[in-house]
Amino acid sequence: MQRWQTTLWIMFTAQLISAVGFAVFFPFLPLYVADLGTQTGLSIEFWAGMAFSSQAITMALASPIWGSLADRVGYKLMVERAMYGGALILLLMAFVRSAEELVLLRAIQGMITGTISAANALVAAEVPRERLGYAMGTLQMGLWGGIALGPLIGGLLADAFGYRMPFVLTAGLLLLAGLLVSLGVRRGARPSPKADQPHQGLLASWRAILATSGMPLAYSLRFLASLAHTIFIPFAPLFILTLMATDERIGTVTGVMVGTASAASVATSIYLGRLGDQHGHRWVLIGCASLSVLLYLLHIFVTNPWQLLALQLSAGAVWGGVSPAISALLGRYTGTGSEGAVYGIDNAIVSIARAVAPILGALVVLLIGLRGIFIITALIYALVGGLALLRLPDPPEGRKEESGA
Repeated sequence: MQRWQTTLWIMFTAQLISAVGFAVFFPFLPLYVADLGTQTGLSIEFWAGMAFSSQAITMALASPIWGSLADRVGYKLMVERAMYGGALILLLMAFVRSAEELVLLRAIQGMITGTISAANALVAAEVPRERLGYAMGTLQMGLWGGIALGPLIGGLLADAFGYRMPFVLTAGLLLLAGLLVSLGVRRGARPSPKADQPHQGLLASWRAILATSGMPLAYSLRFLASLAHTIFIPFAPLFILTLMATDERIGTVTGVMVGTASAASVATSIYLGRLGDQHGHRWVLIGCASLSVLLYLLHIFVTNPWQLLALQLSAGAVWGGVSPAISALLGRYTGTGSEGAVYGIDNAIVSIARAVAPILGALVVLLIGLRGIFIITALIYALVGGLALLRLPDPPEGRKEESGA
């Protein structure tokens, strides 16, 4: 097995472990906020929302900075920072005394963690460009596998031991993932700039990346695709409730739906990543976005939970091609030595989409109802496919030696 393959599978395992950890507490985070209570008199609903948005906002601000720093000090070090720092912050969350303290730690979590972008940068720096789709599909398989398993484990732990125990478990899992990277990845893909090419400043590095052909549009497609992928999730329990006679199994049905969609992404990500390596990631993105349009239009006519489950399963399988294709295109457009900055900006864009999606979704529900979310999602995917077809350039062959333009 070549070194890049060893690194890839170590990072896949670390990604899987850390994703399980983060997904363990995610489903019942609002319940934990309610259990903690507030010391400021503001509503529990407000602090529950802040528990989600504060982490997304601070991660959007910090990710590009960490990414550019990774290009200077090494990608392995940045993965360790995210893993070990996350372990400490999540352990502290198990001992908070109020919703305000939890929100503060969630904001710090967003500034310190960022395991996904750090792992993407490390792998992109090691893997040959012609295998980048396969590599990104493998990492996504680890991510979605963890997201599928985490909520089930977290629900069992919360019911048995209370809401604090899953945070302890998450801290332990992140520590384990960090040790795996520290001991298993022998060389952290540190860039070696030429003597006559001094390090660029942060702003100069970002400008160079954004000036590269295809990058601004690829980042725009990442934002749109992430927005489309997440906009329905906050309203899924409400929509499922309209399809059921009672609310007795609403949590179970929601968990099964999210888990099966993630599992479907796991099943297709490597295959579709390899398909992109062979025939072009741009065409995989166009095809998967087009299928997503059809699937979300069919969502409009759902009349029972099983129909919704089948369509979400199909949509999850298609998402297994959309996300790795964009990740691979970002790597193919840019050169060596800039992977940290490239995927740091990418992670910031995903975080912004996560923060915007609930707001846009709430506006759509208010104006045209819950099923209007499916119309908007289909329109966004149509925009993704159309822009990829008409405006997105094919990436250059091979690995360029210079970063940026």
